[in-house]
Amino acid sequence: MSVETLTFGCRLNTVESEVMRDHALEPSAERDLVLVNTCAVTAEAGRQARKAIRKLARERPGAEIVVTGCGAEIETVAYAAMPEVTRLVGNAAKTRPETWRDATPAPGIGAVMQARATDGTRITGMAGHTRAFVPVQNGCDHRCTFCVIPFGRGSSRSVPLADAVAQVRRIVAHGGREVVLTGVDLTAYGRDLDADLTLGRLVKAILSAVPDLARLRISSIDSVEADGDLLDAFATEARLMPHLHLSLQAGDDVILKRMKRRHTRSDAIRFCEDVRRLRPGTIFGADLIAGFPTETEAQFARSLDLVAECGLTHLHVFPYSPRPGTPAERMPQVAGDVVRERAARLRAAGASALVRHLDGEVGQTRRILVERGGTGRTEAFTMVRLGDGLAERLVPGAIAEVVIDGHDGRILAAAQVAKNPPVG
Repeated sequence: MSVETLTFGCRLNTVESEVMRDHALEPSAERDLVLVNTCAVTAEAGRQARKAIRKLARERPGAEIVVTGCGAEIETVAYAAMPEVTRLVGNAAKTRPETWRDATPAPGIGAVMQARATDGTRITGMAGHTRAFVPVQNGCDHRCTFCVIPFGRGSSRSVPLADAVAQVRRIVAHGGREVVLTGVDLTAYGRDLDADLTLGRLVKAILSAVPDLARLRISSIDSVEADGDLLDAFATEARLMPHLHLSLQAGDDVILKRMKRRHTRSDAIRFCEDVRRLRPGTIFGADLIAGFPTETEAQFARSLDLVAECGLTHLHVFPYSPRPGTPAERMPQVAGDVVRERAARLRAAGASALVRHLDGEVGQTRRILVERGGTGRTEAFTMVRLGDGLAERLVPGAIAEVVIDGHDGRILAAAQVAKNPPVG
């Protein structure tokens, strides 16, 4: 049996693809199966997925191509009309073992909107990765005016704390060194289970219950919803890595209001200042949208200025893409060439900020998790390329202290370990 996965979009999709692959490998039937896990966050994500599906069908005639993910939920008609696609599987069904035991299960498109619980994954790691993603939350109860993802993922629902801790313990028992907690609206964790359960409480529970876990990270968060326990963990827990990716989206208060975001510009700036005070050296990334409907040049300039005012280092820049059925689709649109030009300026600001960060790293000793391909990641998630001799000495999964001796504008470089380093 041959099972291949092709994944687009978020980290949650990445780990769900691994779960699907494991389930699909269990049946004994001989099948050539390709699982395409799609994204719908932008129109471009859908175009790229459909292009890849057509290419797969040409290269692997006779393969069973199964499409799932948010694209299958939100752009159902487009995928169902493709002759290359054998069938669609809904997000609510894709990680269930029974979905893959039968060659023709019910696709379950739309069922995710009725889902009120989510199961924890039961994997011991991720093929080809030195870190493991652990989904602890799914879905979203917010309705940002530009976003269709709640209609692909359903309402917010959390993995019970004990199940999440057990999953992390399972990964560490199989040699995992770093775990990343992930979800659709991660800072909503716990509300559907217990009024007092928060992401911060989960983080503290994991670090307490799994002392052999070397590193814990959290993926993208909504900064205005960060709870007190989470901030306290950043201040007191060295194994919680000093890197945060923030869902900021814009830097102008009027645009943020039209996006139906829950924070203001000053909230974002204050949050970054507070975290840096609690944990000096914390590095921030952020999602930013360029060219949201009605955005003026002056309003865009406030997003551009936010890069410096929040001290952002890693940017994910999205040229605004109208999504069907969203309120923003009906707002006055910014011209496409202006959207693209603004996105380019944001990316340039991000590139300059990254270079400044890399410049400050040269000469420093940094503790890295060694990855495959002769690279590693610092605690602040900056990539480090290892010199040939060092790459041969350090095996993937090792944690070592290295001396940063340069960079190429995107990636740090290291050719030697620190004196008496804790390599292992």
